[in-house]
Order: sequence, then C-alpha cells, then structure tokens
Amino acid sequence: MSMLAGATLLVSTFFGAGAATARPADVPAEFGTDWHDPVTAAPPPDRPHTRSCQVTLADTQFRDYTPYRGAYTPPEGCGDRWSKVVLRLDGKVKGRQYDRLGYLHVGGVEILRTSTPEPSPDGIAWHVEKDVTRYSDTFRGAHDVEMLIGNVVDDTYTGVIDVHVTLTFYAGRPETPAPDRVLTLADTPDGTTLTTPRNSERIVAEVYATGSGGGCEEFWYLTVADPASYSCKADHGPYREVRIRVDGRLAGIAAPFPNVWTGGWSNPFLWYVLPAPRAFDVRPVEYDLTPFAGLLNDGRPHRVEVSVAGVPEGQSGWSTPVNVLVWRDAHRAHVTGALTVGKDTDPVNTSTYTPGAENRVDTDAGHRLTVSGYLDTSHGRVTTTVSRVLAHTSAHRWTEGETTDGLDAAWTDDETVTVAGYGPARTTHTRRTYTMNGATTTGPDDRLRTELTLGDRADIVERRAGRRTAWSRLDDTYSGDAAYTLNVPREQRHAVGTSSERYRLHGSDGCYDRSLATAQGVLTEDRDRC
Repeated sequence: MSMLAGATLLVSTFFGAGAATARPADVPAEFGTDWHDPVTAAPPPDRPHTRSCQVTLADTQFRDYTPYRGAYTPPEGCGDRWSKVVLRLDGKVKGRQYDRLGYLHVGGVEILRTSTPEPSPDGIAWHVEKDVTRYSDTFRGAHDVEMLIGNVVDDTYTGVIDVHVTLTFYAGRPETPAPDRVLTLADTPDGTTLTTPRNSERIVAEVYATGSGGGCEEFWYLTVADPASYSCKADHGPYREVRIRVDGRLAGIAAPFPNVWTGGWSNPFLWYVLPAPRAFDVRPVEYDLTPFAGLLNDGRPHRVEVSVAGVPEGQSGWSTPVNVLVWRDAHRAHVTGALTVGKDTDPVNTSTYTPGAENRVDTDAGHRLTVSGYLDTSHGRVTTTVSRVLAHTSAHRWTEGETTDGLDAAWTDDETVTVAGYGPARTTHTRRTYTMNGATTTGPDDRLRTELTLGDRADIVERRAGRRTAWSRLDDTYSGDAAYTLNVPREQRHAVGTSSERYRLHGSDGCYDRSLATAQGVLTEDRDRC
C-alpha cells in the first residue's frame, strides 16, 4: 500500500468512527507551505481552582546566540506558598529554520529545557506547559532571569524565534511538600561543589542531560566503535550512562532518554505536527542522594561531578546542568548520619560487529549500583537505600553508503528506593523503559523514507509494609512514516507522511488516554479515551 493510500484509509477510518477532526478531503496529496501547529498528546498540568497571579519571565526574540537577560520579582496577591506553579512558553516562528535547543534559568536554577519545532513558510505557533512547583523556594525571592534559544538568521535560515514565557501561581498548599531549598552547584578551583543545609533529611539531584550540538552525540545511540565502517564513531559504541559522584564516590547512575529533536532521523516531515516524546519539555534524570546526606550535612562544600560515560575522550556534545532539591528537618539544626553501603558491579558493555551486505552492530550493556545511608532525625534513625539497575540492548544495521540505516534499541532504568526507620518501611519501585525502532532508506531516485516508532514508558509502585498504596503506568508511543525527495528545492520535495501518538497514564490517581494522528500536516484525529 502506498503512503498516500494509507493516509486516505487512515483518515476515512477515523472519520467513520466519529472521532476525527478533519474530513478525508481536507488531507492534501502532499505537504504544502503550511500545516497544523505543533501539538502533543501529553496532558497539561492540572490547575487548581484557586486565586492565581501571573508573572512574565521573558518576552523576546531569538535571532542569534545572545541570551535574553531579565529580572524576576515574586508575585503579589498570592502569598509566598503556592499549591501549584505552572510555566507556560508560547512560541512563534515562520520561514525556514532548523530545530534549536533552549534553556530558561531563574537565579541560576534551570526550570526549563526545550527544543523548537521547524516552521512552515507561512508560520507556526506552539506552546509548552510545565509544572514547576518544585522550584517554589527559588520563586520566593527576586532573581536574575536568563534564557537562550541559540539561533542563526541569515538569507537562507530566515526564522526568527519569538517567545513569551509566564509563571502562574495558584494560592494554597501543594499536595506534596515542595523542597525547602533549591540549590545549584558552585564553580570552585577544585571543580563544582555543593553545600547543603546541615539539617537536610532528603536530597534529590536532577540533571538536564542532553546530547546535542549537531555532532554525533546528538545521535549517540547510533554510534559504533572501530572497526565498524560507519560515519559516527565512539570508542565504546552507543552505550551512554549519566553518572553523579560525591567527593569521588559513585552516588548515582541513570540511563539518558534518547531524545529526538524535530529535525531528527534526517526527516523533518516526521515532526512538523507531532514532536517526539519529551522534545518540547526535556525532563531531567533524577538521583536520590539521601544516603549521602550524613556526609553532606557537615556544613562544608563537597565536590559533585556529573559525567556521561561512553562519550569519546575529549569530545563535547553533552550538557548536564544540575539542580539539587533539599527537604529539611524542621526540628533539628543539625542532622547527623553516615553512608553505610556503596557498591556497584563492573559496567558491562559489549558491541559485536558483523560486516556484510548489511553491516550490523549488536550491543549489550548495563550497570548496577546500590547505596545506603542513615540519618538520626528528630523522628528517629531513618535508613535510605537506593538500588539502580541499567540495561541497554540494540541492533544497528546499515548498508554501504548508509543508504539504509536502521536501529532497534531498548533501555531500562530500574530503581528501588526504600526508607525504613519510623513507621512501616516505604518502598518506591520505578521501572523506566525507552524504545526506538526504525530505519531511514534512500532509493536510487533520491527518495528518502523514514519509518520510526518511539516509546517512553514508566511503571511506578509504592508500598508500605509490603502492601501496595499507590501505582501508575505511563505509555507514550509515537509512530511516523514520511518520505521526500532529496537535493531539490523545497517546492519539489513532494513530501508525504503520517504520524500518530498515544499517551496513556493509568493508576491509583485516575486515567488519562489521548490519541493524535496526522497526514500530510493535517491533524486527522484527536481522541480522548478515558
């Protein structure tokens, strides 16, 4: 079945089911000069029905690599404790432009990492919403604001990125206590350091880890080691692991999310309406550093280092800004304790190269870490144990000249946090799974086609004294199939493509299930299933 016939059938099916947002006649034979504004199936933050106040963080245009700098002042009329704080970015761009990466800092704290959609000649608008209540400590004081979406505007790339960013504060108390302090790392002659309050009883680090920069680390999951004959090389193949160390000791490991930006996989027509999961709201990897709190609570600065294992020696391409969230013991000026367990297995990372008409690299990698420590708090001795197991498997296939280039990959990040001491033991088990399955093929007629499916899944179970008290299951799946002609002017590309996304979140707190589908830039389905 041709792609166009498939698109017609797809829209007819949706329309017949009564759930489509477009009639079959509304879908053009190929992409034109305009298409539907970018949308995602992910849910927006819940907004309380309470008094609200709004503050503008930025209202600017990005034409080059000059950061926007402004000032933030806390809102008036909504107090200094909020049930929720919601960030909203509204963007516009038209003409021709690449996908661009951006960040937003308030008082040095990174509250948003994002990427941009690629525009149509006629122009597009999009928005991003994010729950940023966890940064409430930062928002209670006046701070400098810095934002950058690095861009190039010239005779070829004409798209100026126009953004407006606000924070909306909702009066009341949050459902779960926000961190008492939000810290950043300090640059010192000895490296980056962290000084926590002496009464910290829970510490979480978050790292906005992204491989980017236009080089091979943007597509790190496709890199291969010698002697494989592929254009993107890495000394140890495609395995990447984001590690955090405290005073030289390994404190946390995590699998980075395989982000795909809106020009990814050589085919922007996949992403014009539906971006890949997390492309507009890049979420950080998190580490529970509470086992190290007894060490950190001595009032002195401690060296904290973040590294990405697997990046070739001396090569850049990763950004790893760090925020540290701290909850304090309100009834103790100094909480003492100790790290009692810190053990990890030797990392496993094997890549097997099989040359042939279709070259192949099979990778199997992983790592295990367990850390445990106790704190003598105002409510007794509390022991926190964090165990994390990472695994990565992939099969990368390509032909001579890379006219066919395919990947079937999966990453798992399995984490268990157990807190024992006062009351029944509490355990939170989180299993994250990321998947990528697709191929790009270029025919003798210079017709490039990409078929790709991406998955972002997470299962979370909370238990108290062995009994399940809460659970959730996330499944965000994107699928796309798009083709266009290379090496011709834009109007001669004859691009076609379909894409879909289904975001399902079920659990003890309820149900969310939304499906979106597109054909040739037209939104053909927007369905709520719960």
